[in-house]
Amino acid sequence: MALFKLRIEAADADAGRTAAGRLGELVAPEPLAVTLFEAGPPRFTVEAYWDTRPPMALLAGALADVGGLGPPSLEAVPDLNWVALSQAALPPIEAGRLLLHGSHDRARFALRRTAIEIDAGEAFGTGHNPTTAGCLIALDALTRRRSFRRVLDLGCGTGVLAIAAARLLSDAQVFAVDNDPIATAVARANARLNRTGRRLTILTATGFAHPRLRRAQPFDLVLANILPRPLMRLAAPMHRAIAPDGFAVLSGLLNHQARQVAMAYRAAGFRLAGWDRRAGWSILTLRRA
Repeated sequence: MALFKLRIEAADADAGRTAAGRLGELVAPEPLAVTLFEAGPPRFTVEAYWDTRPPMALLAGALADVGGLGPPSLEAVPDLNWVALSQAALPPIEAGRLLLHGSHDRARFALRRTAIEIDAGEAFGTGHNPTTAGCLIALDALTRRRSFRRVLDLGCGTGVLAIAAARLLSDAQVFAVDNDPIATAVARANARLNRTGRRLTILTATGFAHPRLRRAQPFDLVLANILPRPLMRLAAPMHRAIAPDGFAVLSGLLNHQARQVAMAYRAAGFRLAGWDRRAGWSILTLRRA
Protein backbone atom coordinates (compact mmCIF):
# COMPACT_ATOMS: atom_id res chain seq x y z
CA MET A 1 0.00 0.00 0.00
CA ALA A 2 1.38 3.44 -0.94
CA LEU A 3 1.71 5.78 2.04
CA PHE A 4 2.41 9.48 2.38
CA LYS A 5 4.11 10.95 5.43
CA LEU A 6 3.77 14.56 6.58
CA ARG A 7 6.56 15.77 8.85
CA ILE A 8 6.55 19.00 10.87
CA GLU A 9 9.10 20.27 13.38
CA ALA A 10 7.60 21.94 16.47
CA ALA A 11 9.42 24.40 18.69
CA ASP A 12 8.13 22.83 21.92
CA ALA A 13 5.78 20.21 23.34
CA ASP A 14 2.73 22.50 23.37
CA ALA A 15 3.09 23.33 19.68
CA GLY A 16 3.66 19.65 18.86
CA ARG A 17 0.63 18.46 20.84
CA THR A 18 -1.59 21.12 19.28
CA ALA A 19 -0.46 20.25 15.75
CA ALA A 20 -0.85 16.51 16.37
CA GLY A 21 -4.32 17.08 17.77
CA ARG A 22 -5.42 19.19 14.78
CA LEU A 23 -4.18 16.58 12.30
CA GLY A 24 -5.75 13.74 14.28
CA GLU A 25 -9.16 15.45 14.19
CA LEU A 26 -9.24 15.74 10.40
CA VAL A 27 -12.08 13.82 8.79
CA ALA A 28 -11.23 14.49 5.15
CA PRO A 29 -8.50 13.52 4.64
CA GLU A 30 -8.52 11.34 7.76
CA PRO A 31 -4.97 10.26 8.73
CA LEU A 32 -4.08 6.62 9.30
CA ALA A 33 -1.89 7.63 12.23
CA VAL A 34 -0.44 10.72 13.90
CA THR A 35 2.69 10.51 16.05
CA LEU A 36 4.60 12.95 18.25
CA PHE A 37 8.29 12.39 19.04
CA GLU A 38 10.77 14.31 21.15
CA ALA A 39 13.49 15.64 18.83
CA GLY A 40 15.89 16.99 21.43
CA PRO A 41 14.59 19.32 24.14
CA PRO A 42 12.59 21.42 23.72
CA ARG A 43 11.80 20.48 20.09
CA PHE A 44 9.28 17.85 18.96
CA THR A 45 8.52 16.22 15.62
CA VAL A 46 4.98 15.59 14.39
CA GLU A 47 4.40 12.92 11.73
CA ALA A 48 1.10 11.96 10.09
CA TYR A 49 0.39 9.24 7.52
CA TRP A 50 -2.22 8.90 4.75
CA ASP A 51 -2.88 6.18 2.18
CA THR A 52 -3.55 8.84 -0.51
CA ARG A 53 -1.72 12.11 -1.10
CA PRO A 54 -3.36 14.72 1.18
CA PRO A 55 -3.97 18.28 -0.15
CA MET A 56 -1.27 20.44 1.42
CA ALA A 57 -3.45 23.55 1.28
CA LEU A 58 -6.07 21.89 3.49
CA LEU A 59 -3.43 20.71 5.97
CA ALA A 60 -1.87 24.17 6.06
CA GLY A 61 -5.29 25.65 6.80
CA ALA A 62 -5.83 23.29 9.72
CA LEU A 63 -2.50 24.38 11.23
CA ALA A 64 -2.59 28.05 10.23
CA ASP A 65 -3.07 29.48 13.73
CA VAL A 66 -0.65 27.11 15.50
CA GLY A 67 2.52 28.93 16.44
CA GLY A 68 5.99 27.42 16.69
CA LEU A 69 5.81 25.12 13.67
CA GLY A 70 8.38 24.72 10.95
CA PRO A 71 7.50 24.26 7.27
CA PRO A 72 5.73 20.93 6.57
CA SER A 73 7.25 18.33 4.27
CA LEU A 74 5.40 15.53 2.51
CA GLU A 75 7.05 12.39 1.16
CA ALA A 76 6.02 9.03 -0.22
CA VAL A 77 6.88 6.12 2.07
CA PRO A 78 8.22 2.87 0.56
CA ASP A 79 5.87 -0.11 0.63
CA LEU A 80 7.24 -1.55 3.87
CA ASN A 81 5.89 -2.26 7.34
CA TRP A 82 6.54 1.38 8.24
CA VAL A 83 5.07 1.19 11.75
CA ALA A 84 7.31 -1.70 12.75
CA LEU A 85 10.37 -0.08 11.21
CA SER A 86 9.78 3.27 12.92
CA GLN A 87 9.18 1.74 16.38
CA ALA A 88 11.46 -1.29 16.37
CA ALA A 89 13.97 0.25 18.77
CA LEU A 90 11.56 2.03 21.10
CA PRO A 91 12.56 1.92 24.78
CA PRO A 92 10.59 -0.03 27.40
CA ILE A 93 7.66 1.73 29.06
CA GLU A 94 6.77 1.40 32.75
CA ALA A 95 3.12 1.81 33.76
CA GLY A 96 2.69 1.12 37.46
CA ARG A 97 3.65 -2.51 38.04
CA LEU A 98 3.59 -3.20 34.30
CA LEU A 99 6.52 -2.95 31.91
CA LEU A 100 6.06 -3.03 28.14
CA HIS A 101 8.98 -3.87 25.89
CA GLY A 102 9.74 -4.98 22.35
CA SER A 103 11.39 -8.21 21.28
CA HIS A 104 14.76 -6.42 21.17
CA ASP A 105 14.55 -6.16 25.01
CA ARG A 106 13.35 -9.72 25.62
CA ALA A 107 16.55 -10.86 27.30
CA ARG A 108 16.38 -8.00 29.80
CA PHE A 109 12.77 -8.40 30.93
CA ALA A 110 11.47 -11.87 29.99
CA LEU A 111 11.60 -13.15 33.59
CA ARG A 112 9.71 -10.21 35.07
CA ARG A 113 6.17 -11.41 35.89
CA THR A 114 4.45 -8.17 34.91
CA ALA A 115 6.51 -7.61 31.74
CA ILE A 116 4.61 -7.66 28.44
CA GLU A 117 6.29 -8.04 25.06
CA ILE A 118 4.57 -6.07 22.31
CA ASP A 119 6.26 -5.25 19.01
CA ALA A 120 5.01 -2.46 16.78
CA GLY A 121 3.07 -3.78 13.83
CA GLU A 122 -0.24 -3.44 12.04
CA ALA A 123 -2.42 -2.90 15.13
CA PHE A 124 -2.53 -0.02 17.63
CA GLY A 125 -1.14 -0.37 21.13
CA THR A 126 2.53 -0.59 22.10
CA GLY A 127 2.29 1.55 25.24
CA HIS A 128 4.21 4.50 23.81
CA ASN A 129 1.06 6.42 22.99
CA PRO A 130 -0.09 8.39 26.09
CA THR A 131 -3.59 6.93 25.77
CA THR A 132 -2.37 3.32 26.04
CA ALA A 133 0.06 4.15 28.85
CA GLY A 134 -2.67 6.04 30.69
CA CYS A 135 -5.10 3.13 30.41
CA LEU A 136 -2.44 0.77 31.76
CA ILE A 137 -1.78 3.08 34.72
CA ALA A 138 -5.53 3.31 35.42
CA LEU A 139 -5.80 -0.49 35.22
CA ASP A 140 -2.88 -0.87 37.62
CA ALA A 141 -4.45 1.58 40.09
CA LEU A 142 -7.88 -0.12 39.99
CA THR A 143 -6.46 -3.62 40.45
CA ARG A 144 -4.49 -2.50 43.50
CA ARG A 145 -7.77 -1.60 45.23
CA ARG A 146 -10.08 -4.46 44.23
CA SER A 147 -10.32 -7.66 42.27
CA PHE A 148 -12.16 -7.99 38.97
CA ARG A 149 -13.51 -11.31 37.75
CA ARG A 150 -14.73 -10.47 34.24
CA VAL A 151 -12.84 -7.94 32.10
CA LEU A 152 -13.32 -6.72 28.52
CA ASP A 153 -10.81 -4.90 26.30
CA LEU A 154 -13.10 -3.17 23.76
CA GLY A 155 -11.29 -2.20 20.55
CA CYS A 156 -8.29 -4.23 21.62
CA GLY A 157 -5.74 -3.48 18.86
CA THR A 158 -2.61 -5.41 19.84
CA GLY A 159 -4.41 -6.84 22.88
CA VAL A 160 -2.06 -5.05 25.28
CA LEU A 161 -4.77 -3.98 27.74
CA ALA A 162 -6.31 -7.46 27.84
CA ILE A 163 -2.89 -9.06 28.32
CA ALA A 164 -2.13 -6.57 31.11
CA ALA A 165 -5.43 -7.41 32.81
CA ALA A 166 -4.59 -11.11 32.62
CA ARG A 167 -1.17 -10.38 34.12
CA LEU A 168 -2.57 -8.40 37.05
CA LEU A 169 -5.72 -10.47 37.69
CA SER A 170 -4.77 -14.11 37.98
CA ASP A 171 -8.38 -15.32 38.44
CA ALA A 172 -10.10 -13.07 35.91
CA GLN A 173 -11.88 -14.16 32.76
CA VAL A 174 -10.63 -11.70 30.14
CA PHE A 175 -12.20 -10.93 26.76
CA ALA A 176 -10.83 -8.78 23.93
CA VAL A 177 -12.75 -7.61 20.87
CA ASP A 178 -11.93 -5.57 17.78
CA ASN A 179 -13.78 -5.00 14.50
CA ASP A 180 -10.51 -5.36 12.55
CA PRO A 181 -9.54 -9.00 11.84
CA ILE A 182 -5.90 -7.96 11.43
CA ALA A 183 -5.96 -6.52 14.95
CA THR A 184 -7.49 -9.65 16.47
CA ALA A 185 -4.95 -11.84 14.66
CA VAL A 186 -2.16 -9.68 16.12
CA ALA A 187 -3.79 -9.81 19.57
CA ARG A 188 -3.97 -13.63 19.45
CA ALA A 189 -0.29 -13.82 18.49
CA ASN A 190 0.62 -11.46 21.34
CA ALA A 191 -1.48 -13.46 23.81
CA ARG A 192 0.40 -16.63 22.84
CA LEU A 193 3.75 -14.84 23.00
CA ASN A 194 2.98 -13.57 26.50
CA ARG A 195 1.63 -16.95 27.62
CA THR A 196 -1.86 -15.62 28.35
CA GLY A 197 -3.56 -17.24 25.35
CA ARG A 198 -5.61 -19.72 27.38
CA ARG A 199 -6.87 -17.01 29.71
CA LEU A 200 -7.98 -14.66 26.92
CA THR A 201 -10.95 -14.93 24.60
CA ILE A 202 -10.30 -12.76 21.52
CA LEU A 203 -13.21 -12.03 19.19
CA THR A 204 -13.75 -10.12 15.94
CA ALA A 205 -16.89 -7.99 16.26
CA THR A 206 -18.14 -4.41 16.57
CA GLY A 207 -18.90 -3.18 20.07
CA PHE A 208 -20.79 -5.69 22.20
CA ALA A 209 -22.44 -7.41 19.21
CA HIS A 210 -20.75 -10.82 19.47
CA PRO A 211 -22.99 -13.52 21.03
CA ARG A 212 -20.17 -14.64 23.34
CA LEU A 213 -19.88 -11.11 24.74
CA ARG A 214 -23.62 -10.98 25.35
CA ARG A 215 -23.44 -14.28 27.22
CA ALA A 216 -20.43 -13.13 29.24
CA GLN A 217 -22.14 -10.00 30.59
CA PRO A 218 -22.11 -8.35 32.99
CA PHE A 219 -18.46 -7.28 33.05
CA ASP A 220 -17.09 -5.61 36.13
CA LEU A 221 -14.36 -3.79 34.16
CA VAL A 222 -14.32 -2.56 30.56
CA LEU A 223 -11.25 -0.91 28.97
CA ALA A 224 -11.90 1.06 25.77
CA ASN A 225 -9.11 3.05 24.13
CA ILE A 226 -10.81 4.01 20.87
CA LEU A 227 -12.27 7.35 19.59
CA PRO A 228 -14.75 9.89 21.01
CA ARG A 229 -17.66 9.30 18.63
CA PRO A 230 -17.83 5.51 19.01
CA LEU A 231 -17.33 5.90 22.76
CA MET A 232 -20.34 8.21 22.96
CA ARG A 233 -22.45 5.81 20.90
CA LEU A 234 -21.46 3.03 23.30
CA ALA A 235 -22.50 4.86 26.50
CA ALA A 236 -25.90 3.15 26.87
CA PRO A 237 -24.69 -0.31 25.72
CA MET A 238 -21.74 0.08 28.12
CA HIS A 239 -24.13 0.72 31.00
CA ARG A 240 -26.07 -2.44 30.14
CA ALA A 241 -22.88 -4.49 29.82
CA ILE A 242 -21.27 -3.45 33.12
CA ALA A 243 -22.35 -4.76 36.51
CA PRO A 244 -23.54 -2.31 39.20
CA ASP A 245 -20.49 -0.74 40.86
CA GLY A 246 -18.34 -1.86 37.89
CA PHE A 247 -15.83 0.37 36.11
CA ALA A 248 -15.09 1.63 32.61
CA VAL A 249 -11.72 3.11 31.61
CA LEU A 250 -12.03 5.21 28.45
CA SER A 251 -9.39 6.91 26.33
CA GLY A 252 -8.47 7.93 22.81
CA LEU A 253 -9.68 11.41 23.81
CA LEU A 254 -7.97 14.74 23.37
CA ASN A 255 -8.42 16.87 26.48
CA HIS A 256 -11.04 19.10 24.88
CA GLN A 257 -13.09 16.05 23.82
CA ALA A 258 -13.16 14.37 27.22
CA ARG A 259 -15.82 16.53 28.88
CA GLN A 260 -18.44 15.74 26.23
CA VAL A 261 -17.73 12.01 26.54
CA ALA A 262 -17.89 12.22 30.34
CA MET A 263 -21.26 14.00 30.12
CA ALA A 264 -22.64 11.30 27.80
CA TYR A 265 -21.62 8.61 30.27
CA ARG A 266 -23.01 10.54 33.21
CA ALA A 267 -26.34 10.73 31.39
CA ALA A 268 -26.16 6.97 30.80
CA GLY A 269 -25.74 6.23 34.51
CA PHE A 270 -22.01 6.50 35.29
CA ARG A 271 -20.17 8.80 37.64
CA LEU A 272 -16.65 10.10 37.12
CA ALA A 273 -14.11 8.36 39.36
CA GLY A 274 -10.91 9.73 37.78
CA TRP A 275 -9.65 11.99 35.00
CA ASP A 276 -5.99 11.66 34.06
CA ARG A 277 -4.46 14.07 31.53
CA ARG A 278 -1.28 13.05 29.68
CA ALA A 279 0.46 14.97 26.89
CA GLY A 280 -2.79 16.51 25.65
CA TRP A 281 -4.83 13.29 26.01
CA SER A 282 -7.38 12.25 28.65
CA ILE A 283 -8.10 8.94 30.36
CA LEU A 284 -11.48 8.75 32.10
CA THR A 285 -12.25 6.24 34.86
CA LEU A 286 -16.02 5.89 35.32
CA ARG A 287 -18.05 3.90 37.84
CA ARG A 288 -21.50 2.51 37.06
CA ALA A 289 -23.91 3.97 39.59
